[in-house]
This record gives sequence, C-alpha cells and structure tokens, in this order.
Amino acid sequence: MESLEVVEDKVHTGEAFTSLMNRLGMGQDAAYSLAVACDTVFDVRKMRAGNTVRAYYNNDKALEYVVYLSGKTRGTVFKTSDSLAVWNFEREVETSLKYADVTINSSLWNDMSAAGAPVGLIVELADIFAWSVDFFSLQGGDRFKILYEEGVCDGEVVSVEPILYSEFIRGEKVLPAILFDQGDKGNRYWKEDGASLRKAFLKAPLKFTRISSGFSYHRKHPVTGQVRAHTAVDYAAPTGTPVMSIGEGVVLSAGWTNGGGNTVKIRHNSEYTTSYMHLSRYAKGIKQGVHVSQGEVIGYVGATGVATGPHLDFRVWKNGTPVNPLTLDSPSEEPIRPENLAALDSTYKVYNQIIDSLIVR
Repeated sequence: MESLEVVEDKVHTGEAFTSLMNRLGMGQDAAYSLAVACDTVFDVRKMRAGNTVRAYYNNDKALEYVVYLSGKTRGTVFKTSDSLAVWNFEREVETSLKYADVTINSSLWNDMSAAGAPVGLIVELADIFAWSVDFFSLQGGDRFKILYEEGVCDGEVVSVEPILYSEFIRGEKVLPAILFDQGDKGNRYWKEDGASLRKAFLKAPLKFTRISSGFSYHRKHPVTGQVRAHTAVDYAAPTGTPVMSIGEGVVLSAGWTNGGGNTVKIRHNSEYTTSYMHLSRYAKGIKQGVHVSQGEVIGYVGATGVATGPHLDFRVWKNGTPVNPLTLDSPSEEPIRPENLAALDSTYKVYNQIIDSLIVR
C-alpha cells in the first residue's frame, strides 16, 4: 500500500472551505464539488479558524485526503481524489474514576498541578462552588477532595468531568458537593442534608483573577493619594475579561459615572443592589430597565474613569448601606425534593466508599 505524506496545518481566519481545499492542492471545480458532496454530513460554514487540518499526499504530491479536527475526539475526513466522499469520525474515549486531594500552599493552579491533578478541574470546581467558596481568597491549608471521571483518548486527557463528589475543607468546616440530578434541569449539586449549593448571589462577578484592593473605610487612593473609604473589592483582570451579574435583577443604570467610568448598576431585590465599574464596554443589550439573570455577562473589564490599570470595582449595598462583597452571605435555593433525600444519602455513601477504595490502591 502506498505511504502518504502528512502535512499539518490550520484553518486561516476568514478562510472558506473551497479556499482551504484550493490552498491544500484541490482544483477550484473539484473543491466546489466536494463542498456540495458534504450536504448533510458536514456544514462547511462551521469550519472554525485555528482548528487543525491534516493533508495527506501521495508519492506524486497529489492530495488524497484532508482530515479536519473539530475537537479533541471528533473530526471529518474528506476524500479528495477519484470519487469524492466525506464522513465524520469520533475517536474512542476511555473513562475511569479518579480521585484528587489538593491542599492550598501557593495557588490552586500550582497546587493542583503539584498534586498530579488536571488543572482543568479548576473550572469545574469554580462552577460547582461559585456560590459558596471565594476562589480569590483561598488560604494556606484550604483543601479540596475531588472524585471525578477522567476521559483519555490516545494517551491524552480530553475531559475531567463530571465531578461526582467534592469537598472544600477549611479548618474544621467541611462543605460537600454531591452530584445528584433530579431531572428537572435545575441544580445538580447538594450538601449531605439536601441543601442546595446554589444561592441567590455568586461569590464573585468574574473568574480567575486576583483581588488588588479590598473593602476598607481607610484606603489611600492609588491615583489621587487621598485617604478615603473604598467600600468595594477591586478585581485585577485583563481588559475584556467578561463581568457577570452575581444575581438575578434589573439594570438600574448603564452609563458613565465620574471616577467609575463605564458603570452598570443592578437592583436584585428590595434589599440588595450591586455596581460594576471601570468597564471597557457593556455587553450587548445591557441598558436601563433590562432584566438580567445570575451569571449573565453584563460588561467587560477595562480601565475607564479614574483607574491605574484594567480592573473591576465591584460594590454591594444592603438597604442602601455598603457591605463587604467578600463576606456577603445569601440564602440558598430550594433544597432537594423530600422524596429524593434517601437516594441522595445513598449516593453520598457510595461516593465515599469509592474514594476509600481509590485511596487504598
């Protein structure tokens, strides 16, 4: 059988399917015919810039096949010589249960790596504990225990979800998160007593940044030098980082404020109001009177107004009085349905038995 030379490339920005095939060696008419042959097998309009393509050439340097990788495990093969053809494929993924035990010494990212756990778990943990754990203020000695499914394809870890069970431990306090799906498309993670991990407010309005200035009534302003109250938390983050509403509510205002630059202010209920300042721009559709959902992107980090660099100035008021966002506690959503409590308890025990067996190994 003739061996084929493989050349790996990327889809260029703005490159159409036929243009890509032309560049790889197909004639214009043949490339158009191949696009037509794709029909319902592959939507040529959804070929994404930056994704990998592999071109296979015979000994005469003629293009025989093109493989387009749409993901880590999925792709499409285009037969470009003789009779044209196209088909999709999906590589086999082997899943296994894994357990990680991570203690915070320097940062969650570094300590996750040091423990031999995939750093991709951080994203999943942040989503699960978004209402309960302030990931910007983790302390030395804080600990995460994680039972999860790991997917491996051709020796590469391609997935680290779902997390079946996790614990956040700080001192004597243990906060469990048990995966149990009630089938109502709602919350899936619970405490052992059936309380929901979801709350009225997220712990933070953005992900994976650092706190550059905390809540204080006596802070020296970095620009003016004046000592005054800073009833906010500043999150340093790159320009363009998405900013989310911490809770459901209605936009009170979205406009320029002196010092704060582009600002969005949201009323969540009769008690709580939040504001998001120094935004580079607003999210599409964000204006006064618009209803927003918890976790909805309302704008993007910037340095408008009086600011030394890109960051988010985030503020919370309760009944008109400033409160520290980092100590804000909010009520949980509805607990698990009573008829599911016994099954939740059984699931909780099974997960812990699995962890014990994995530790013994």
